[in-house]
Amino acid sequence: MTSNTLRDADLSYVLHPYTNLVAHETKGPLIAVRGEGVRVFDETGRDYIEGMAGLWCASLGFNEPRLVEAATRQMKELPFFHMFSHKSHAPGIELSQALIERAPVPMARVFFANSGSEANDTALKMIWYYNNAVGRPEKKKVIARQRAYHGVTVASASLTCLPANHRDFDLPIARILHTGSPQYYREGLPGESEDEFARRRARELEELILAEGPETVAAFFAEPVMGAGGVILPPGRYFEYIQEVLRKYDILFVADEVICGFGRTGQYWGSQTYDLKPDILTCAKALSSAYLPISAVLVNEKVYQALRTNSGKIGTFGHGYTYSAHPVSAAVALETLRLYDERDILSNVARSGARLQARLRALADHPLVGDARGIGLIGALEMVKDKASHASFEPTLAVGPRIVERAQEHGVILRAMAADAIAFSPPLIISEAEVDDMMDRFERALNDVAADILK
Repeated sequence: MTSNTLRDADLSYVLHPYTNLVAHETKGPLIAVRGEGVRVFDETGRDYIEGMAGLWCASLGFNEPRLVEAATRQMKELPFFHMFSHKSHAPGIELSQALIERAPVPMARVFFANSGSEANDTALKMIWYYNNAVGRPEKKKVIARQRAYHGVTVASASLTCLPANHRDFDLPIARILHTGSPQYYREGLPGESEDEFARRRARELEELILAEGPETVAAFFAEPVMGAGGVILPPGRYFEYIQEVLRKYDILFVADEVICGFGRTGQYWGSQTYDLKPDILTCAKALSSAYLPISAVLVNEKVYQALRTNSGKIGTFGHGYTYSAHPVSAAVALETLRLYDERDILSNVARSGARLQARLRALADHPLVGDARGIGLIGALEMVKDKASHASFEPTLAVGPRIVERAQEHGVILRAMAADAIAFSPPLIISEAEVDDMMDRFERALNDVAADILK
């Protein structure tokens, strides 16, 4: 199909996720046709540095031959099999072992799904099943945080706490609660230190648990670093205080590592970066470098034993997906983990991450930038109308989306989020020189929009 034919077909047949469907009819699509390293190319041959690794996920870039070869080999050997009813296959078994061996805390078993949303949906079902199994049928409420992102299924979108994911979808469902976000920049009180803010958030969590009744609260979900909510880093000893509350009331802790897992924050897991001790861990995205859909739920021994015992009583663990541990996806994921080890990806994250963080923070004095934040190879710049008060621009100005659109014109793909925050999450293979190229392109876009707004 020609470029124009593809565009016309897209406008005629495709229902795009996370897209203003009215605006799309005018703007049309950016059509990627090939990838090379940290870049993708459109049908005209123009290159774009993928500053978001796609959707926080293409960790090894866009043309890793060993992942293609792993998929091809497995397609030839066993293109599909499942894990229902005592069936299994080598890629799924080996990947389970590899994840347990790499887990940030001792874990007992791995369950596979196809996306982060499915993994978090599964974790929620396991939590309810677990509490029925241990004789606590009333302990079913689950707490997530404002600005959290945990997925878009009915259950995981209820855990998510962003307006667009709830509005007109009749969400959240019952038994899902939300406590305050960890964003000190916007939600810290005047004169309040980071540590005081962190303690207040833990106190507010405890007050919510007590108001609901500790006997009714089952679990707490948290991303080590909030992704789609604005790249929000936990302040100070935030997670230390939060985990004290969870232990006090026997509440399961789910670490959503869908974005943070496999090196994004500078350590293999975000849980290691922030000393989290989860009972359940979910991961996806960089598990296969996004080359094929796969996600995983890791459960500790306490949770596994309850699932095991209850399945024996009922006769089965009545949950699973046709494509759970799909052998081709599992083979690609296993090869991805090997590549992380062989190429010492964490060392590259340390080098290039330091460069990214330096370039982000160098923009803190820019007239549009209120906050520059990040860790490892994830970061954000938040645009403000007034630096002193942190006041945002009027939503009608669409400052963040305008900067992102201009950045695309300069050849870098980024993402605008709430409060005009612009996210950066490039492939983990990005070099320091490529970080500079990405940031140079972005700065040109930032200055273009600043000239329009501040004139």
